[in-house]
Amino acid sequence: MALPVSEYESYEPYERVLREVKGRIPALSVEAAFDVFDAVAPEGWRVELIEGEIHVRPPANGEHEEIVSELSGQVTERRKDPRLRSYTGLGLYVPGASVSGKIVPDLVIAPKGSFTDELEYHDPSPVLFIAEVTSRSTGDNDRVKKVRGYARAGIPVYLLIDREAGQAVLCTVPVGEEYTRKVPYKISESVPLPEPLGFEIDTGEF
Repeated sequence: MALPVSEYESYEPYERVLREVKGRIPALSVEAAFDVFDAVAPEGWRVELIEGEIHVRPPANGEHEEIVSELSGQVTERRKDPRLRSYTGLGLYVPGASVSGKIVPDLVIAPKGSFTDELEYHDPSPVLFIAEVTSRSTGDNDRVKKVRGYARAGIPVYLLIDREAGQAVLCTVPVGEEYTRKVPYKISESVPLPEPLGFEIDTGEF
């Protein structure tokens, strides 16, 4: 998308500096480049580091956010353990194949008080459940790379809401970099979550 002239002109000093230093200073490491992108990303955009690759996600569309909101609401209404909380926009430090990943899942369930530190990206060990809702531009990450990353991190339950396929895929029993149990459900069916969650997600409400 082309920027309006007035907005584009405000970026010219940065572009000029980058052109001047190109090839004259050492290239940044992937981690350092991620920090730069993360610092300058427009409000509402997400920057993630997945298996050594930097991915920039534009703000989600309305349908995506409605599904995330419905998921969060169902967790609050149906949880059996009142200590469980749902988190959106929470950064997690998830191991990757080579370079560590920095991920912002759509929804995280963990006990209250799990993320009281001041870090931007947190240890995922308290996490009981992660849900991702696919977008056309980043769906492959949710279906492949994040599956590996969440399995490596030992996330017990990963729910993939695949809007393009019309499926909700429940991934459980992580071993190595795979979930050994993956059960697909149609969007419209209820998805039973294993203990200690022990409640159902009604995808018919999406």
